Amino acid sequence: MAISDSKNVAESILEETRLEAGFFVLKFTNETLDKQRLERDIDSQFIQFHFCVKGSALFHFNHGAYQLPLREEQSLLLYNPQRNLPMNLELEPDTWVLSLLISIQKFHSLFSREANYIPFLSEENKDRKYYKDGIITPSMAIVLNQLVNYNLHPNIKDLYFKGKSYELLSLYFTRPADADIAQCPFLVDEDNVAKIKRAKEIVIARMAEPPTLQELSEEIGLSLNKLKEGFKQIYGDSVFSFLFDYKMEVARQLLESGAHNVNEVGLKVGYSTASHFIAAFKKKFGTTPKKYLMSMG
Repeated sequence: MAISDSKNVAESILEETRLEAGFFVLKFTNETLDKQRLERDIDSQFIQFHFCVKGSALFHFNHGAYQLPLREEQSLLLYNPQRNLPMNLELEPDTWVLSLLISIQKFHSLFSREANYIPFLSEENKDRKYYKDGIITPSMAIVLNQLVNYNLHPNIKDLYFKGKSYELLSLYFTRPADADIAQCPFLVDEDNVAKIKRAKEIVIARMAEPPTLQELSEEIGLSLNKLKEGFKQIYGDSVFSFLFDYKMEVARQLLESGAHNVNEVGLKVGYSTASHFIAAFKKKFGTTPKKYLMSMG
């Protein structure tokens, strides 16, 4: 993962922590006298937030054809939905950089279940890559230093990092009340958002007998391609993958209520045979409905 003239030195300056599925924090601390170069593969599903706590760094793109500097007390947001954006980072001596990598699906879930805050739907912006720089505010600097200079028992570290990373994101997106929405990297197209939201409501309301994608696109007045692309951009998943997860969660709650048997629950969420429902439930939760109920005690 890390590369430089000295593999051991390079590895020692990168500390990566997986906070949860789709959420990582990377800490780079080059306290050597030489520049250090590190690489990490990152696919197009991830939004990248980079913060230079001290020193300076340089991002290389397209095999070195393009560079983007990251200076002390500066932040950088990188997102490209069309292609993978691997990290190729050159660190000056005495440089600290902290990075958050968060999947688009996880990112949307942090802000709103409806995701009205950060859609990528307008014709002008839906395929656009975002390179947004900004300053590190004093409140952000405090959290960043806590993440770099923590002194905790290893058993507590992951919990501490998770809390501080969420705090950092919330501070990053804290803006004055009169801030122009155009300053946000994720521009809103209210009409398309409303249509995609309506599509979600329709498939949930009719989950036992959902419409086809073509029928759904006609009902909401959006082309099939825009429906598929927009739904994935807002909710981080395809329409029917989203619906499957929703149905399984409803089924789990119905089972827990104790008011319905396995067959009844399967019918309520759209499975005509118990065997199909049991197979779907096991695919989602790794156990059968009956065993799940037994585990509930």
